Amino acid sequence: MDTTNTLLQSPFAELKLHRIPRGQGNNLRAWDAADELILQHLAEQQLPQDGNRLLIINDSFGALSCSLSNFSITHWSDSLISQLACKENIKSNQLTADINLLKSTSNPSGIYDLVLIKVPKTLALLEHQLITLKDHISDNTVVIAGGMVKYLQKSYQQLFEQYLGTTTTSLAVKKARLIFSGTEKKDQAMPSPYPLQNDYQEIDLQISQHANVFAKDKLDIGTRFMLQQYDKLPKANQLVDLGCGNGILGIMVKRQQPECQVYFVDESFMAVDSAKDNYFNPVNLDSQQEQDKDNFLPSNCLQQTTLADIDLILCNPPFHQSNTVGDQIAWQMFKQSHKALKQGGKLWIVGNRHLSYHVKLKRLFGNCRTIASNKKFVILEAIHDS
Repeated sequence: MDTTNTLLQSPFAELKLHRIPRGQGNNLRAWDAADELILQHLAEQQLPQDGNRLLIINDSFGALSCSLSNFSITHWSDSLISQLACKENIKSNQLTADINLLKSTSNPSGIYDLVLIKVPKTLALLEHQLITLKDHISDNTVVIAGGMVKYLQKSYQQLFEQYLGTTTTSLAVKKARLIFSGTEKKDQAMPSPYPLQNDYQEIDLQISQHANVFAKDKLDIGTRFMLQQYDKLPKANQLVDLGCGNGILGIMVKRQQPECQVYFVDESFMAVDSAKDNYFNPVNLDSQQEQDKDNFLPSNCLQQTTLADIDLILCNPPFHQSNTVGDQIAWQMFKQSHKALKQGGKLWIVGNRHLSYHVKLKRLFGNCRTIASNKKFVILEAIHDS
């Protein structure tokens, strides 16, 4: 059996690791060369030491956490998928692990001896994490970050210099590089600027957005195109804003159909919290109810929900996972939407024209029609009719 894409060998462990979602067409590794470089450096420096507290940030599929599972670890991430993958890989490798899975919207506690950071795709997320980290490091804390060279812009290193201290980098190995940060600026008080507050005047919304939410300071052009079709939107008693981001699509439906029960679902903890903040902003809506607070659901697509008999699902699916382009998540969204919709229920998709989502929707639903299109985007409708 070929284990090239699943077997991670490091000085700490030999592990069989998988990504989420699993399945055909998702044969990418659950780690990258930056993970390998971090683990090799730790072994050379004889780190961690017994009794050390570790904070591991943005560990995509648990490669670092699983490799260092003999130590006390806090796994801090904005991705529910990352945490689910970490748990699955711990279980499948029969590891005895002391790992605290902490979501991004909660802060770590206490002081850590070793902090490992996989540099995230979003610069704002790293900025927020470094500012928050200042309260949880000491003069003796070792801070090491890693990433692939093609994504490590100079601005990433500058953030470490700005918020933590003197920063150096390693030589590149297998197109990966490490960042070593000092901690001398840890006592300089500086509140995080996130969540950001913006007025979206064209749709009359006040939007609060956490650091890792897409299109933080302007209306996403795909969302704008979808909103332009809302005069064609079918009536719904129950609606899901799937991959909700800041919640604009669902909130605007609630404005148009006040009696509709709207659910907001995303795998990003920051996205779900942003959608909730925006929904309960009285400037945006005046029809909220207390029980609506249960309608904001962190989930890997719809997998962690019990939603069923849904009339309408709106979705602007991602075509990448972290820095990896692919349609695995979109396909999972389509399949789980098909399962959650009632007979006659509809799925509306907005996506880039070149992604050819209509092919997958026809294969799954047996039908697909175009609601609207322009040079860049297409809005598709598929109906659950069987």
